[in-house]
Amino acid sequence: MQKTWWKEAVIYQIYPRSFMDSNADGIGDLKGITSRLDYLKYLGIDVIWLSPVYKSPNDDNGYDISDYQEIMDEFGTMDDFDEMLKEAHARNIRIVMDLVVNHTSDEHQWFVESRKSKENKYRDYYIWREGKDASTPPNNWGACFGGSAWEYDSETKMYYLHLFSKKQPDLNWDNPNVRNEVFDMMTWWCEKGIDGFRMDVISMISKTKEMPDGEVHDLYGDFAPYCIHGPNVHKYLQEMNKQVLSKYDIMSVGETAGVTTDQAKKYAGEDTNELNMVFQFEHVESDGKYGKWTDEKFPLTTLKEIMSRWQTELYGKAWNSLFWDNHDQPRAVSRFGNDSPQYRETSAKMLATCLHMMQGTPYIYQGEELGMTNYPFQNMKEFRDIESFNAYNEWCKSGHLSHETFWPCLTFKSRDNARTPMQWDTSKHAGFTAATPWIAVNPNYTQINAKAQTADQNSVFHYYKKLITLRKQHPIIVYGSYELLLKESEQIFAYTRTLEQEKLLVVCNFTDTAVSFQIPEEFKNAKCLIANTERSYQDTDIQLKPYEAFVLLK
Repeated sequence: MQKTWWKEAVIYQIYPRSFMDSNADGIGDLKGITSRLDYLKYLGIDVIWLSPVYKSPNDDNGYDISDYQEIMDEFGTMDDFDEMLKEAHARNIRIVMDLVVNHTSDEHQWFVESRKSKENKYRDYYIWREGKDASTPPNNWGACFGGSAWEYDSETKMYYLHLFSKKQPDLNWDNPNVRNEVFDMMTWWCEKGIDGFRMDVISMISKTKEMPDGEVHDLYGDFAPYCIHGPNVHKYLQEMNKQVLSKYDIMSVGETAGVTTDQAKKYAGEDTNELNMVFQFEHVESDGKYGKWTDEKFPLTTLKEIMSRWQTELYGKAWNSLFWDNHDQPRAVSRFGNDSPQYRETSAKMLATCLHMMQGTPYIYQGEELGMTNYPFQNMKEFRDIESFNAYNEWCKSGHLSHETFWPCLTFKSRDNARTPMQWDTSKHAGFTAATPWIAVNPNYTQINAKAQTADQNSVFHYYKKLITLRKQHPIIVYGSYELLLKESEQIFAYTRTLEQEKLLVVCNFTDTAVSFQIPEEFKNAKCLIANTERSYQDTDIQLKPYEAFVLLK
């Protein structure tokens, strides 16, 4: 297995709008990020994945880009970006940009031109179709943020495709001019000195020529068979690799919703010349009751089967991305652990142990290292996310579900849970801003904040810091093979890692009750690398405490 820096790295995702505000306008910015680089250096991370900072009208918080080579006004200037990049590199922290090229903003100059006439030279940069008739879209596909995936444009009396918001028209990657424009833009950023790309919904860039009605799920037809892992996606990514990625010492990770392990080996195989790794979402998307929406935690056996399959089937063939949460998911400790005051810290440490001891590159989402929790939403006015508003309108206002039925699902899974401001200290607005923040701060910031945790050696922060240090000290954590234990247990997630003569045992109790566990004989007298509970591991028969986790090395 080839050794590389990005396999050994720990990556920290920053959602700039919510990380740190430097100019008291209530919105996080680039200077704010620069001011907190020493905090990240102290934590020990190697790479920052920066959610979009490009010029954008912010229909979808920056994932609708109007200019790929300018900075969003609210976030600062290109000089601010260059300063942040320089200061990060001075601390040996790399910067990975979020590449959003399945779609642009409808305010991007390409689309402004494209919609002017059918003869415009930019017309074919996007996907235009005639309707079935004067009032019916080309097909029944639903968009990811609700409603039809087609928007009628009166100027040319045709529809354009948008798999997300109607302000995010999809690019036509079958047009070589589009691909060349994208590759030139990527090269421009690489020449500036960035260290890689996280590629937003990259598995959706190739669509079939035929666009029939999709099978109806929930309220609309499903576009997935025609727009995800499309006919030319690997051809286009190999072209991207040849034109850009292979020319720089950078990392690439693709967001590939709906990907299987076999498909992942194509996207991120050791020798396929496409991407370094992919994000798969099985472990965070297999639990919906109403589309993606639910208030239930799915069975531990299901979680273990998914995680273990990715561990074993990619081993030696492709590389895993490891994550519990990100800007599109609720807070990990609320979703997979227990965010009650009694168990929040212990379960946050347990989840961190479970993930960071697996094979792959771990991603920490801002605030995860503090055990930040879901926000206690009381009404719709507190939300900011387009997906949450659209979902409430589509499920409740249309009468499909009652408010009482849908509200717990919305508050449990909303993306806004991850987007509340970073909790720095106990001052007003958690030290995030001196102004009114663009989205409310979680009221528990007085108990959960970075200042308190960096000063407390037993905090969640210092536990993450130790996990990151262990990863740098023990190659087995990065490169060892994986084997699941206790497959049928609904309480314990246990597995081993093996590399040459070394072996790790990782044991995590996912419940709030004590559970009996027998340490395998071969780990008797093994060294405890890390644990979230004080105890001796010399006895083989133990009672795991609620949310206990430990790692033994022999």
